[in-house]
Amino acid sequence: MAPPNSERKSRFMKWLGKLFKSGSNRGGARGGVVGRAHPQLLGEENVVWSAPARSVDDRSRTGKERGDAIALTMAEDWKQPSGCSRETNDQDLARSLQDTPNSPSFPSYGTTQYCPRNLSLCSGCQRDIGNGNYLGCMGKYFHPECFCCRSCRYPITETEFSLSGKDPYHKSCFKELTHPKCEVCHQFIPTNAAGLIEYRCHPFWSQKYCPSHEHDNTARCCSCERLESRDVRYYSLEDGRSLCLECMESAIMDTGDCQPLYHDIRDYYEGMHMKLDQQIPMLLVQRQALNEAIFGEKNGYHHMPETRGLCLSEEQTVTSIQKRPRIGGHRLVGMRTEPQKLTRKCEVTAILVLYGLPRLLTGAILAHELMHGWLRLKGYRNLDPEVEEGICQALSYMWLESELPGSKGMPSTSTSTSAASSSSSSSSSKKGGKSQVEKRLGEFFMYQIAHDATPAYGEGFRSANAAVSKYGLRSTLSHISLTGNFPL
Repeated sequence: MAPPNSERKSRFMKWLGKLFKSGSNRGGARGGVVGRAHPQLLGEENVVWSAPARSVDDRSRTGKERGDAIALTMAEDWKQPSGCSRETNDQDLARSLQDTPNSPSFPSYGTTQYCPRNLSLCSGCQRDIGNGNYLGCMGKYFHPECFCCRSCRYPITETEFSLSGKDPYHKSCFKELTHPKCEVCHQFIPTNAAGLIEYRCHPFWSQKYCPSHEHDNTARCCSCERLESRDVRYYSLEDGRSLCLECMESAIMDTGDCQPLYHDIRDYYEGMHMKLDQQIPMLLVQRQALNEAIFGEKNGYHHMPETRGLCLSEEQTVTSIQKRPRIGGHRLVGMRTEPQKLTRKCEVTAILVLYGLPRLLTGAILAHELMHGWLRLKGYRNLDPEVEEGICQALSYMWLESELPGSKGMPSTSTSTSAASSSSSSSSSKKGGKSQVEKRLGEFFMYQIAHDATPAYGEGFRSANAAVSKYGLRSTLSHISLTGNFPL
């Protein structure tokens, strides 16, 4: 006689409870790995952690047991007589499982997500992270291959990296972006003894370079003051100076080449009602010849460390450049020079200018020295260096201003002399526009005059410029003639 339905169900439930109990014991014998769904982060977020390892045999065995239990349950359901509730059987099964000791909280099979359920998407590719390795950083989760450097776009595999805002970077990429590099040797600028990054920076060109390059014989352009970088070669002049490629474009190399510019500046003076009645000789010379001429002068105040022009008042023999040098590699060679005896026919013997400088700088020097000549020819005697050099610098600046109309960020003297400047610079305007390189050089030469730190040339120019801007050039010159000082 078949046992009653209630007895059969009771025996089945006891057997099923033993079955799940034995399955959980087998799973727990593996050191607690089975059933762990969330890896533990040990305080540091920026580390790649591996998902918990599982035994394939254990997973398949547990799955088989679970499948058998479900199959048996379904078989018993099919054998139930009509009218028996499936809900009652499910409740009994659930109660039996709940009463079973040491049952695992999570199954050890299936496609368990190893990130928190609400953060299971990769913040890089926006796809499901799933099983396997992942990385947590800044409250977000990533596939290891999706956590990429903001600069190079390659994955960050190191345990340390840099952050800028919310953007991650390789440490090397971040250094490449933020650590200043020397524009001479193209290396990262080293730290000093205090651990600070120390470098030099040109106030006009903003060229950053290691302090060591000021003392390691790195070439410096004699015109624009920029240092020679390792990937660019400067030209070497025969007198030891160096010239960069940009300054070389408009450099004036011999006396004949300079004559048109000299006449333009004399015309500029005439347009300012300051005509020079005497024909003053003008020569381009090398540095040594200029220094010898300075030594032979009894009077005069000279710009140090290097003078680039001179208004001679004594009779001397000067070696001038008659034929421009030719380019041989990165050197200028083959220059032809000729000694020339200068006799004094008036208060001014000659004007000497250093060769190899750009046109605008050569013109600024000529304008300065011609003002010395004009003052001597007009009887201005025994002026203080600050007054004489200051007004000469003012004329030099005004000529540059006429060549570069609309220069920004520079003090202007054009308020009282705009009409004269526009008429006198008409000859230069006929030559056509200047290149951006030449304009930038001209702005630098104006900057040099305006920011000179010496008392005679710097403070003198600023006093002269203020007086000319307020009273005009003619009134300022008249006041200097009467008092020997600038009007206040």
